Amino acid sequence: MTQPNPDRLLTPEALEALPHAQTLLVDVGSAERYAAAHIPGAVLVTPSELVDGRPPATGRLPDQARLNALFSRLGLRPDLKVVAYDDEGGGWAGRLIWTLEVIGHDNWAYLDGGIHAWQASGRPLESKANEPVAGNVSVEIHSGPIADAETIMQALADGDEDLLVWDARSAAEYRGERQAAARSGHIPGAVNLDWLELMDRDRALRLREDLAEHLATHGITPDKQVVTHCQTHHRSGLTWLAARLLGFPGIKAYPGSWSEWGNRSDTPIRTGEAP
Repeated sequence: MTQPNPDRLLTPEALEALPHAQTLLVDVGSAERYAAAHIPGAVLVTPSELVDGRPPATGRLPDQARLNALFSRLGLRPDLKVVAYDDEGGGWAGRLIWTLEVIGHDNWAYLDGGIHAWQASGRPLESKANEPVAGNVSVEIHSGPIADAETIMQALADGDEDLLVWDARSAAEYRGERQAAARSGHIPGAVNLDWLELMDRDRALRLREDLAEHLATHGITPDKQVVTHCQTHHRSGLTWLAARLLGFPGIKAYPGSWSEWGNRSDTPIRTGEAP
């Protein structure tokens, strides 16, 4: 697939056309920004609800009890199409969608460009809070979308040529010049493509139109077993989502990310540019 799936990557027009009774529109962001303005009908999920929050690896998946509480509050049902958006180009929205796939909910879409694209289209915003119809949800964790440090280290030790680690952090973090953990640098062999390069700032933070081609120039192709990460699996929420929208089979995210890898003493690390 050279273009994102249009059933998953929505325009404002496509979002408006969805049946309201079967759509759960979720604004992923701060309570302050949501209270100021959001897309009409959207309910709020804050980033803290999507992460474990305990150091050092704060981006790990919350435990099952917290996930049950979140999706019960949202009243998640199999027939509900969850449409996620944010105000930053897709990081937190992607993290929510990744979480949906972790619990086996495949009925989702992303509003391309989020609230910026909605506003750029001339559509209104509202400030009144919307409360979802709560339910009783018990989730099951599916390991398919999840990568962990041990699996990555084993693949590196085995010389697995199918593995491609996509580091979504800045070049300075990748090279080890900016330190955000006990050790800085990158996973050996990782490809660095900053998540910001996926956004088109001239098109209200929509995904760039040459997305597949841009990934391919960095060697990120669907024939690889791609694992993406950043510092806490926030920025890599977007990179995971981009690959998922392009139909990459088996795309995984490493939620421990660099906050885990860089704070362990047994993980291999490289610094400087890629060889």
